[in-house]
Amino acid sequence: KILWESSIEQLQCKSPLGIMGEQPIFSTRAHVFQIDPNTKKNWVPTSKHAVTVSYFYDSTRNVYRIISLDGSKAIINSTITPNMTFTKTSQKFGQWADSRANTVYGLGFSSEHHLSKFAEKFQEFKEAARLAKEKSQEKMELTSTPSQESAGGDIQSPLTPESINGTDDERTTPEVTQNSEPRAEPTQNALPFTHSSTISKHWEAELATLKGNNAKLTAALLESTANVKQWKQQLAAYQEEAERLHKRVTELECVSSQANAVHTHKTELNQTIQELESTLKKKEEEIERLKQEIDNARELQAQRDALTQKLQEVEIRNKDLEGQLSDLEQRLEKSQNEQEAFRNNLKTLLEILDGKIFELTELRDNLAKLIECS
Repeated sequence: KILWESSIEQLQCKSPLGIMGEQPIFSTRAHVFQIDPNTKKNWVPTSKHAVTVSYFYDSTRNVYRIISLDGSKAIINSTITPNMTFTKTSQKFGQWADSRANTVYGLGFSSEHHLSKFAEKFQEFKEAARLAKEKSQEKMELTSTPSQESAGGDIQSPLTPESINGTDDERTTPEVTQNSEPRAEPTQNALPFTHSSTISKHWEAELATLKGNNAKLTAALLESTANVKQWKQQLAAYQEEAERLHKRVTELECVSSQANAVHTHKTELNQTIQELESTLKKKEEEIERLKQEIDNARELQAQRDALTQKLQEVEIRNKDLEGQLSDLEQRLEKSQNEQEAFRNNLKTLLEILDGKIFELTELRDNLAKLIECS
């Protein structure tokens, strides 16, 4: 079974889409990233643009995988195990660690909805993988023989694929157990000699097969031990990175408190600016009003100057009229004086005329008397 699974893994490495019977069950589009293998800190984009990321189900092995292709190149080929965890690091970005590939994958989505849907599917298929693993272990326990015969040495218990390849969080070293119970041998009365010989050959062949498997498992055990040391180093590096990130979070929290103070100060400044803008607007309105008043005052000044000029003209004309009136008064006075003198002369003439008339009357009377006397 282990050899068969190993050949399956080799086929999957050659063909990212997997073996026959593996079908896509959910697909989405995202930008794919991998953690920098040197620094273990920075993200390295593995696709220039958004690519299709799909969940695949292998019905023959009952496993789930995440696969993404950029052209003909497989940029994601990750088998989901029960110990994997998909983490949302932001509203549009999520990541998970794949210890088999010895990397951390990151996906950048176009919206938070796509990220949530991908995370839900990850949790769903992770749970399905856990149930499948439990069923597989139960099936192996039921189908395995209770004891095996040991010839000249102990036989190691078979290792599961999970114990060979390890889990995502930490691969543990499989334990080597001894089979202490001897296999029950059939009696001569129950089986014929020929049948017993056939069974003996069968068990010898099976023992040789188990020895070969034991050697392969030992090599896998050594490799797993080396991988455990490597993963312990990676775990220490991740712990250092976690401490650094914790310090960074603390610094960001301090910066956030300062940012809150800056935000409060900014709010106060905005209020002050609004008040100043309101005051400036009032001043501008007052300036406009004063400009209108100045324009009105200029118009009134112009009217005043025009009226003053007219008044001066009227005063000059009044002076001319006063001079003319004075002349007329003088002429009138002179005329009155002349009329008075003419009246006086006329009166004198009338008095003289009256005297002459009286004398003529006396003369007429005297003449009349002389006529009568004569």
